[in-house]
Amino acid sequence: MKLLVIGSGGREHALAWRLAQSPRVETVFVAPGNAGTLNEAKLQNINISTHEEMIKFCQKEKIAFTVVGPEAPLSAGIVDAFERVGLAIFGPTQYAAQLESSKDFAKAFMQKYHIPTAGYQTFSDAVAAHDYVNQKGAPIVIKADGLAAGKGVVVAMSLEEAHGAIDDMLVGNKMGLAGSRVVIEDFLEGEEASFIVMVDGEHVLPMATSQDHKRLLDHDSGPNTGGMGAYSPAPVVTDAVFERVMTQIIQPVIDGMKAEGHAYTGFLYAGLMIDQTGAPFTIEFNCRFGDPETQPIMMRLESDFSELIEAALAKKLDQVQAKWSDKAAVGVVLAAKNYPDTPETGQVITGLDTVTNTEQKVFYAGAKNSEDKVLVSGGRVLCACALGASIAKAKEQAYELVEQIHFDGMQYRHDIADKAIK
Repeated sequence: MKLLVIGSGGREHALAWRLAQSPRVETVFVAPGNAGTLNEAKLQNINISTHEEMIKFCQKEKIAFTVVGPEAPLSAGIVDAFERVGLAIFGPTQYAAQLESSKDFAKAFMQKYHIPTAGYQTFSDAVAAHDYVNQKGAPIVIKADGLAAGKGVVVAMSLEEAHGAIDDMLVGNKMGLAGSRVVIEDFLEGEEASFIVMVDGEHVLPMATSQDHKRLLDHDSGPNTGGMGAYSPAPVVTDAVFERVMTQIIQPVIDGMKAEGHAYTGFLYAGLMIDQTGAPFTIEFNCRFGDPETQPIMMRLESDFSELIEAALAKKLDQVQAKWSDKAAVGVVLAAKNYPDTPETGQVITGLDTVTNTEQKVFYAGAKNSEDKVLVSGGRVLCACALGASIAKAKEQAYELVEQIHFDGMQYRHDIADKAIK
């Protein structure tokens, strides 16, 4: 069968690569794809971007199903458009995708369905927002209401930083339309984890646990980014925490969406903060697989991924199980110079052809082909991943891979997975 994956990042490279491992899959088209998906066996890039073009392509090529990688097409209603013409697509509707596309919608939804999360207020008026911050004090969290590619969150450790973030978003328009409203949240302490599940409207199939590293620099310092690396599994998600997340967070979302008349189908990602008592709180929801969590998770998945998605589309997720490697996986993001603010592009990437170990894999993101070279084309350029008998071994193998790759201005963290190793 032929499949379509929508997107151009490291997440889409990993999803398409894993789908292509199935003997049932003939070709995975990736729209638009990147330099990595261009050279991968059974993968084919296709330069289409509008809903109409994708619908026509799927009808012409008899695509069995489509998987949506990034958030923007979901919030623009691509699932609704496909479903109207009877095409199989895995992802939430435009209404359900508001869990990610509007922080205010998500917070109100969590409040309504008693899902544990930080206290908050929403503001479009800068003066009122400044007053609220003065009243609450720091640390405090300032979030752009809309989609900001993982960069619309400021964890302000001082009042000065909080006021600066409010001015950037509401006065300086730094986030554009996404920041025309801000959600101001209480600061939560604990350890973060990423909890990703597949949902078929009623049943839930959990993916392997993982932890993302949002800050640019070692020891969780520097600005927030789209993610600088991830590892799987996440030891902080014990069996007890897993049960609490499923019953207190995931199931109430599924039940709540059903009650709203919009059954949730697709990947659901809960970004969690787990406190010292093991109580999970929801930091955010994403309506798709995380990036860079997808890369290590897909390295560990041993099931036929296409069968899992077909089960979800048939509303039979309760009849399948996902099989995971006992090995751990670590992924290290290699980012462009000046990422996340003004990433520089155009640099030549070398060392990509040195990977021979089957337990190591480089997933491409902001990279494009130019004649016989691969060039930097975005902020997060590559994700160097590896499997290992332990998280420490996987980390060692991932950084061995990093050392083989070079481009001018390349930046990366040196401490991915250290929390798990400790």
